[in-house]
Amino acid sequence: MHPSLPVFHPTSALPSLLSRLSLGGLLVLAAVAPATAQEPSPQREPVIRVSAQGEASIAPDIAIVNFSVVRNSDTAQVAMDQNSQAMNAVMAALKSQGVEPKDIQTANFSIQPQYRHSQPKEDGTIDPPEVVGYEVTNTLMVKILDVAKVGTILDRVVKLGVNQGGQISFTNDDPEEALTQARKQAVERAVAKARVLTEAAGVRLGRVIEIGEQAQAPMPPQPMYRMAMAKEAASDAVPVAAGENTYTVRVDLTFALEQ
Repeated sequence: MHPSLPVFHPTSALPSLLSRLSLGGLLVLAAVAPATAQEPSPQREPVIRVSAQGEASIAPDIAIVNFSVVRNSDTAQVAMDQNSQAMNAVMAALKSQGVEPKDIQTANFSIQPQYRHSQPKEDGTIDPPEVVGYEVTNTLMVKILDVAKVGTILDRVVKLGVNQGGQISFTNDDPEEALTQARKQAVERAVAKARVLTEAAGVRLGRVIEIGEQAQAPMPPQPMYRMAMAKEAASDAVPVAAGENTYTVRVDLTFALEQ
């Protein structure tokens, strides 16, 4: 006879093993959970945010002028020759008034055919447009550094052939001083506003946490002068008022609050 072998019953041992594992896992979770629950959540610092604008105005020292010489003729070549003759005289006059060549720039040049459109016929058909001539336009953008000369220059170039114009805009070569004044005023107004709000709320104004700014150039440039030019209407000097440019700065301040 063979000796009897021991008989194992895995199904009866497995529940006991799982039970011990589960108990161990619960003990681990029980040990970790209190530590997690005890971590303090970060507290947000009480703050107040305010915005204010500051402004500063200064007289412009630069004028940007756009004007055109427009000529029409039966052929493109004749129109261009007439336009070039007038524009050469205009550019020479600008230089004689102290405008540097670097401050004179061609902004646009175009040659456009001119059409005659036919009326519809009795049968409803229409003949194609007929070219009857050409128009040549040459536009300059000029920077004038002596604002007092703007009126005299306009009068001069109109007499020499400029017959179409755009706008004059006045600006400043270096507006930094005006922007600095606007910044200071904006900050002073923002601080004053924050103090009024905190005093009304019964809290104390703390340190500055954050400062931001947004600067705005004068938009649109003022004043603007639209030129509908006619040689016969030109006077000795076109009246032009430069006015002032106002620069605006907005600041956003964030302060801490002290209870």
